Amino acid sequence: MRLIRGLNHLEPLHDGCVLTIGNFDGLHLGHQRVIERLAEHGRCLQLPTVAMIFEPQPLEYFLGDHAPSRLTRLREKVIQFAKLPIDELLVLPFNRVLADYDADHFILDILLNKLNIKHLVVGDDFHFGKARRGNFALLQHRGQEFGFSVESTDSFELDGLRISSTLIRDALGEGDLVQAKTLLGRDYSVCGRVAHGDKRGRELGFPTANLQMFRKNSPLVGVFAVTMTGLGGCELRGVANLGNRPTFEGGGKAVLETHLFDFNRDIYGHYVEVHFKAKLRDEARFESLAALKSQIQRDIEAAHDFFRQHPHV
Repeated sequence: MRLIRGLNHLEPLHDGCVLTIGNFDGLHLGHQRVIERLAEHGRCLQLPTVAMIFEPQPLEYFLGDHAPSRLTRLREKVIQFAKLPIDELLVLPFNRVLADYDADHFILDILLNKLNIKHLVVGDDFHFGKARRGNFALLQHRGQEFGFSVESTDSFELDGLRISSTLIRDALGEGDLVQAKTLLGRDYSVCGRVAHGDKRGRELGFPTANLQMFRKNSPLVGVFAVTMTGLGGCELRGVANLGNRPTFEGGGKAVLETHLFDFNRDIYGHYVEVHFKAKLRDEARFESLAALKSQIQRDIEAAHDFFRQHPHV
């Protein structure tokens, strides 16, 4: 898969392409179905498959800090897309210029002139263009006029539930990691580079690997049993706190702090992935470091109990 940042870096697609467009936040099972459908058309037409996404996501541009919490950052999306049958991932900067594109201009300038699309696969609720005036009916009409086909994927349901990023976000907010995993097709996870923190965990006797969340807000907050990958092919177990650390600061940027069991290597700078297995409790503020230390020990014991009861998660 090739990552393309902006239309200026897109090489001419003389023979055309098959395309899908969306936020693809979380790349859940419904999204994967769209990609698989796209790949089928790519194979039949012998054309490259292209997925177009936006950065920031449109609601983040319009709503700022009030936008819904994000499931996956751009790099996490790229990692998940690379596992799917996509030839090119096109990332368009969502800015005032793009926000002001009317629907027809978007079709003519980007879809036809820049991408030379032959087939388009979009979700059944897809809207686009200024004020979201573009829709599936307009795409079909322009497709008939300019010679490209358009396919709308039916909403993918599982046990009667329509799989969506919103449904996953709600499950995470309720601490229902089993439901989130079912909808995602994998454990919910966060990727990042291990950074230096304030060393308070080490001072308390529980050193942590810290990841900055780099999100306007997090869909998940609390204390969790987790595993970590990215360190030499092994999967390490631990306990993690994701939140604003109210005992020390409160109101700051969210940080993911993971204490790995029986582990003392220096991993600063390593790019790792933390997989959330079970929620142990909500984040809380403690009146003293002694009280916090006692709770951390109980959290570690609770995580150990979880892994003993679920050895194959």
